[in-house]
Amino acid sequence: MSRHKLSVLQRFAMYVADHVRQLFASLGEIWRTPLSSLMTIAVLGVSLALPASFYVLLKNAESISAVWQSKAQISLYLQQDATEEQITKLQTQLAQSADIANVTYISAEQGLKDFQGAAGFSEALDLLADNPLPAVLILNLSETGRAPDAAELLLADMNAEPIVETARLDMAWLARLSGIVDLLRQVVVGMATLLLAGVLLVVSNTLRLNILNSRYEIEVMKLVGATDRFIQRPFLYVGLWYGIIGGLLAWWLTLVMVFWLSHKVTSLADLYQSEFNLLGLNLEESLLVILTGTLLSLLASGFSVHRHIRAIEPS
Repeated sequence: MSRHKLSVLQRFAMYVADHVRQLFASLGEIWRTPLSSLMTIAVLGVSLALPASFYVLLKNAESISAVWQSKAQISLYLQQDATEEQITKLQTQLAQSADIANVTYISAEQGLKDFQGAAGFSEALDLLADNPLPAVLILNLSETGRAPDAAELLLADMNAEPIVETARLDMAWLARLSGIVDLLRQVVVGMATLLLAGVLLVVSNTLRLNILNSRYEIEVMKLVGATDRFIQRPFLYVGLWYGIIGGLLAWWLTLVMVFWLSHKVTSLADLYQSEFNLLGLNLEESLLVILTGTLLSLLASGFSVHRHIRAIEPS
């Protein structure tokens, strides 16, 4: 009698079908214990939403920092006796620097005209015999030039120029802003590490309790010849569902937080006569939140399930 043999493709199809069946069966297992499952998923969602929210905060802080730093300028107040030829030569030289995005020249006459229009007392200025204002070169710094060290070095070089009377740049706010963003970045990394470690512990402990509650069923399965890998599979899929649903919950909580704060941030920006829209998670970042929750949950469930199921032996 010839034995019927399955082809490789048929065996693979049966393998996939078995995994799909157990995948959805494990979802039913979560549904059968709604209270404990919801509590676990809620803890996962909050634990993932907090670092995601901190990341959104950092993302917006970096956006604001980039806008403010893009306005970093060095003002060169030139000597009164500087000639147009000397000014043009210096302007051409500065325009070739990698630390300078562009150079704006304001002549003494243009500066006086602008000051008269802004100050509101042009008649008093007309009484002056000479123009007291110097010519000014405004240096808009490039991205490399906005770094505090680079800006300070450039400022020193400008003060050494022969026709420059004074070069000014508020270094303090630039250094403080860079320090605040760096500190916030470190806080986000630290908080994310702690909270994601909490995700590992929560999933690991939840599955440990599930395994202990199913101890007698596992012993019976081992008595009839079931392998550890076969017994572990449903628990691993439960951990997978915890990660997917927890990641989706974290994404939704972060979205709600951004939506809730966006109106307040817009109102605050209006008070400063500026426009700023709160940035949220884009598509790639949203998928990363869900994927992070899924991978961490799988890692924790793999460790916990493998360890505790191996420890159970029929008595």
